[in-house]
Amino acid sequence: MNPHRLTWGFAYSFPFAQLVAIVTLVSILFSKEPKRIPMTGLTTLWILFLIWISITTVFSLSDYSIIQYEKVMKIQIVTFLTIMLINTKEKLNALIWVIVLSIGFYGIKGGIFTLKTLGNFRVWGPAGTFIEDNNELALSTVMIMPLFYYLYLQAHNVWIKRGIILSLLLMTVSVLGSYSRGSFLAIAVMGVYLWWKTPGKFISGIITVVLAVLVFSFMPQQWHDRMDTIVHYEEDGSAMGRIDAWKMSVNLANDRLTGAGLSAWSPVLYRMYSDNPATWDSSRAAHSIYFSVLGEHGWIGLMLFVTILITAWWNARWIIRQSRGVEELKWLADLGKVIQVSLLVYFVGGTFYSLAYFDLPWHIVSMLIIGRMLVKKQQEDARKALSATPAELPTGELRLGPNGQSR
Repeated sequence: MNPHRLTWGFAYSFPFAQLVAIVTLVSILFSKEPKRIPMTGLTTLWILFLIWISITTVFSLSDYSIIQYEKVMKIQIVTFLTIMLINTKEKLNALIWVIVLSIGFYGIKGGIFTLKTLGNFRVWGPAGTFIEDNNELALSTVMIMPLFYYLYLQAHNVWIKRGIILSLLLMTVSVLGSYSRGSFLAIAVMGVYLWWKTPGKFISGIITVVLAVLVFSFMPQQWHDRMDTIVHYEEDGSAMGRIDAWKMSVNLANDRLTGAGLSAWSPVLYRMYSDNPATWDSSRAAHSIYFSVLGEHGWIGLMLFVTILITAWWNARWIIRQSRGVEELKWLADLGKVIQVSLLVYFVGGTFYSLAYFDLPWHIVSMLIIGRMLVKKQQEDARKALSATPAELPTGELRLGPNGQSR
């Protein structure tokens, strides 16, 4: 969230995150709760990816690589602390609330701003952060919308449910008000996917079309002109700049096994590896999670990164299947379904934005590792209950279904 970036004076640059991390680490030393990182195939792939990043940093071509490496590893350490400390349903739900409210704050505020200005100005994020740019903020907003819906399913208070619905509507308006073409595609894909998964496709389809017409009619002509460049991308300098950066990434990966290392987007490297070196400017970047990893860590790095994302998707599917029919795990089945949607948004929208190292997608991956651990814990408890003698079974003990699932 970086709320200090909305302030002035010393607070703007005060290292709040570092302070919180230090307090957390010290607290862990004094905490008597069991702490361990669940080792799964996904966790192993994740660790291998971080090891490979460390290797590519050693052979980096950029003077700024070590600075970015420290930044990335700080994020990764805190994310692994999340996996270690979040080990119950209550803690996991609290984590989700913190995440959706932190990023959702900007989406809700952006929606109000877009309505107030009739969509004539873009929505931006907090300065000096991963989501400062209008595009990155919009994609992050779309990614947390499924998590907001998960909280809607878990809520019992009618006012919380109404607040979540209002928040989702405002965040949708905020995404459109960002003028982000990649996020527009991501939210469109999300809508189609949800429509496909919805039983009443005819009614939901009509509602979707009506809402789309209302939103499109609200946005000004300059917004429509920008969205039109999705089709006529060859006429847009920004789109062509992205393609140039993608080609540079391929050239880098083909020339160097380890890529160029973190922060590879310097004018020197651009002149060496770009097909159009004259197009470089100070804002040049990979503009893609895939090509960013490819250019900075080579084909091996990209393979590990993509495998992590695919494995995360299958972990969500595993959680859904293992939780099906188990009343105690229904909430995890719901979480697995919405995380699949968030991952789909990241797969699509991330094609156009440099968010490979942003906290949010890695926290979503961590939720799946935690969720898998909780499923296995529930199954183990059910097996122990089944193996207990009748005298040992308390009243109301869980019973196992045909597949070893508790009922």
